[in-house]
Amino acid sequence: MIEPGSNLTDEWPQLLTGWGRTAPSAARVVNVDLDTVADTVAAAQKATARGALARGLGRAYGDAAQNGGGVVMRLAGVAGDVVIDEVANTIRVGAGVGVDDLLRVIVPRGYFVPVTAGTRFITIGGAIASDIHGKNHHGEGSFGCHVNEVSLLLADGSVAVLTPTVWPELFWATIGGMGLTGVILDAVIKLLPIETSRCIVDTIRADDLDHVLAEMEEGDDRYRYSVAWIDLMARGPHLGRSILSRGDHARLDQLSTKQRRAPREYHAGLIASVPPVVPVSAMNRASIKLFNEVWFRKAPKSRHDEIQTIPEYFHPLDMIGAWNRMYGRHGFVQYQILVPYGEERALRVVIERLAGSGAASFVTVLKRFGAANPAPLSFPAPGWTLTLDIPAATKGLSAMLHELDHVVLDVGGRHYMAKDSHTTPEAIRRGYPRLAEWQAVRNGVDPDRVWQSDLGRRLGLLD
Repeated sequence: MIEPGSNLTDEWPQLLTGWGRTAPSAARVVNVDLDTVADTVAAAQKATARGALARGLGRAYGDAAQNGGGVVMRLAGVAGDVVIDEVANTIRVGAGVGVDDLLRVIVPRGYFVPVTAGTRFITIGGAIASDIHGKNHHGEGSFGCHVNEVSLLLADGSVAVLTPTVWPELFWATIGGMGLTGVILDAVIKLLPIETSRCIVDTIRADDLDHVLAEMEEGDDRYRYSVAWIDLMARGPHLGRSILSRGDHARLDQLSTKQRRAPREYHAGLIASVPPVVPVSAMNRASIKLFNEVWFRKAPKSRHDEIQTIPEYFHPLDMIGAWNRMYGRHGFVQYQILVPYGEERALRVVIERLAGSGAASFVTVLKRFGAANPAPLSFPAPGWTLTLDIPAATKGLSAMLHELDHVVLDVGGRHYMAKDSHTTPEAIRRGYPRLAEWQAVRNGVDPDRVWQSDLGRRLGLLD
């Protein structure tokens, strides 16, 4: 089985999974160089009736980057080929370039990506197709809000250059379109100028869910970035106890004398790596309860102006190589939901049921979303987003999550497709009321369904 991040070759068949390592499927995997469009077209033409799909680094958690029985194109990218416009503060970058490689180029030059997910091991094409969001959505929106231009390979072999004003309906269908409108070849995105490679962070420890919600509602607008880690094992009066971390990029005058000697120095490495074979999940109720207790107690009740590196603040899990293997051979399910503002009662119900079920979640985070963008399938909208991961072998997991789906959907919420491995076509239709609009645009440029995926078929996106 080929895990995310593996070096793929042109062979048949190959098993692929998402980062959750569930639901593997076999496809013909072809390495393509996006500098030569003809190679990409040729790869697409090899597609069977199951079609073709572009795949980046495989960090979608479920089956979004799989295409069982069809063709999967592994996109290559070289960060050294990027072109920075230092007047407009934009960059033209190939879709196969990883954010990890890109940061190594742009941070020393005084720039940061406009939005980053919790991992830097994703490609620019994947960031656009999933319309990723980060800790700054409450003020600056999702990745798609910062894309000026996209070059898209269409099903007929032509290349369309899209902007918010040039073929806008296809541009916004591609943002968050899960790779099903075509192959993103490159893009022009806005960059965020920064003075240093450090962040300045404030941390508080919240005693319960009401406390953290109030803190975020009252204070998030004073910070560019905000995220809360929730102890999902806590119950009763401590339900939802959290560690809230908020910050911004540090200015030069906020660094120590020593740090100012190399203010934009950037290093992102590993401190450990999980071995390839972990037959039994290390993530169980006992281990997670212990970890959560230690993690909560070690956090300060209040700490201000702590200097952290970019990897420490934005991508802490990336310091552990192949951390998904800790869940054992059965993998894990990541579940991410959106609950609109004003429906905090539903958010509480979800957290209460999860805490009461004994489900062991290693990573449970809460963020606030700001305004939505025009993309029909973009996940973020005004409200709260809760993300958690649970071992896939957890008894009764599917039934419990489907019960929670109803709680979320009944208040106008939705699920994030880049994380999904369990929801249903009905849940997507309810959560994304503009789905038919997206399908009309997609079918207009791909009537023969050249572009397909396991996720697209499973969730009825290609109907």
